[in-house]
Amino acid sequence: MLSASTLPIVAIASAPGRGAVGIVRVSGQRLAGFVQALLGRELVPRHATYLPFADADGAPIDHGLALFFAAPHSYTGEDVLELQAHGGPVVLQLLMARCLALAAQINPQTQQPHLPGLRPARPGEFTERAFMNDKMDLAQAEAVADLIDASTEAAARSASRSLAGAFSSEIHSLRDALIHLRMLVEATLDFPEEEIDFLKKADAQGQLTRLVAKLAQVRTQAQQGALLRQGVTVVIAGQPNAGKSALLNALAGAELAIVTPIAGTTRDVVQQTIQIEGVPVHVIDTAGLRDSPEVDVVEQIGIARAWTQIRQADAVLFLHDLTRCHEGVYQADDAAIEAALPVGLRVLHVGSKCDQLDPSALAQRLPEGALALSALTGEGLPALRQRLLNWAGWLPASEGVFMARERHLQALARVDAHLKQAQHCLQAKAEHLDLLAEELRLAQGALGEITGEFTADDLLGEIFSRFCIGK
Repeated sequence: MLSASTLPIVAIASAPGRGAVGIVRVSGQRLAGFVQALLGRELVPRHATYLPFADADGAPIDHGLALFFAAPHSYTGEDVLELQAHGGPVVLQLLMARCLALAAQINPQTQQPHLPGLRPARPGEFTERAFMNDKMDLAQAEAVADLIDASTEAAARSASRSLAGAFSSEIHSLRDALIHLRMLVEATLDFPEEEIDFLKKADAQGQLTRLVAKLAQVRTQAQQGALLRQGVTVVIAGQPNAGKSALLNALAGAELAIVTPIAGTTRDVVQQTIQIEGVPVHVIDTAGLRDSPEVDVVEQIGIARAWTQIRQADAVLFLHDLTRCHEGVYQADDAAIEAALPVGLRVLHVGSKCDQLDPSALAQRLPEGALALSALTGEGLPALRQRLLNWAGWLPASEGVFMARERHLQALARVDAHLKQAQHCLQAKAEHLDLLAEELRLAQGALGEITGEFTADDLLGEIFSRFCIGK
């Protein structure tokens, strides 16, 4: 009996909604008989065949292309059938229903169902089978979803490199060096009576030092890839009429938020994702922060939401209206807001409306360390964008980075901790060789989590459940 993980699966593999082309995909073991019954003919593997897709009565549901990929030369490593039809939702649902119905029907020749156990695929199950059948490792499988979800060109290229194996290759290189070092340590432990110092002769210290340096390089590249995937969240905060909504519009290059001289115009969160040198920056405009009897219930809700966004942000742009920041009351209100900001939050002070001041007055009113800008003229915006990139940790020469996720960064951090501890053990020489061997083993295990060599089943379920159905 086939287990749930080996039962044949079917799904609509194209995006929901109408389109020029839609795809229904079937994956399983020994699909040739099912293909013959469904299409009325055999298919030449890896060749597109134009033909009608008939219903149970022989009437055509649609005409399109059918492709058959014989195992193991397919995406999943199993037999795979793809039906490419016109991209109408009803047509694709009919094709999928036809596959399920035919699979359960009895084959007169074998007296068995045409394709026993065929069921709709779970999200990510096609890619999960590709991983389970060694068509790709876990880092490459995750890159499939990252490529689909990429929000910038740089993120898409980074995900494509990970899918091609760039990240995995770096991990395998680290693993191979680690295995060689473990072999030397284990040899020393197994033959303590030997006069030859295996570790010293093989330059184990030098090997470990180079391994730590290589790991640092990979971690830097992975951090850049994670930044391309996740981006950075920046909240624009300040008093009413400080120019927050105007700044959002200027950064986005579109009129997203209403801008008026009336205090309290913005009463809810307005968010837009922009990209700076390929890095996604999630910019959030919020209600003006103030404590005044004039604040009504709706504005109070907006202010509460603003503080929620501030506490969740990676950084805050604190806007100061340069036309008012010399006033005592305005300065006191700004100081109260700054005092209420979360401890440790990165804050960039920005003086807005600099186009309305003379250069001499600008120098006097600009807060120390602040950037001056004008959302109206665009002055100061390039410097602001560069500061945001610096905050995010983006390196100017980041070509060739690969996509990475937070779990990859955490695994690499654990590898680094184990290797650093291994260095201490190696310096202690024979007294701590058993601890050295254990630290190296733990480091290899953490590396294996990235590519899926050592991964818990519940983690696999969490990863693939985030994929779209049909992929």
